[in-house]
Amino acid sequence: MSFQNRSAFFHYHIEDKLVAGLVLLGTEVKSIRDGKLSFNDAFCFFDQGELWVRGLYIAEYSHGTSNNHLAVHDRKLLLNKRELKKWGEKLKDKGLTIVPLKVFFTEKGLVKMEIGLAKGKKLYDKRASIKDRESDRELKRKFG
Repeated sequence: MSFQNRSAFFHYHIEDKLVAGLVLLGTEVKSIRDGKLSFNDAFCFFDQGELWVRGLYIAEYSHGTSNNHLAVHDRKLLLNKRELKKWGEKLKDKGLTIVPLKVFFTEKGLVKMEIGLAKGKKLYDKRASIKDRESDRELKRKFG
């Protein structure tokens, strides 16, 4: 089971990708297994040399007790120091940001997040993306 952030591919050019671990509570993992996850307004940021994701919505677990989690709060991403330093240097370039692309479960049952180093698209680039998508749909209708 995986969840894709489709709007990230529409709004950004993805230049580099990386897979990071996610620090979660038990009720958050159960809620993700139920499919209650949304990427609306989610982005990544550095705080004191650590990478965090903000705005990732994971609904409260329906069978949770008083130990249930908050739906939206900052969650820590787990990366090597070398990777953190490398992406921290790249972020200093003009117009680059880190966006979450995908959340998925590994074979061992761990929750991972694919993040991307992205540069914002201009309006004409977005129009070109829409045009390409529409032409692909037309071809699929005719031939497939």
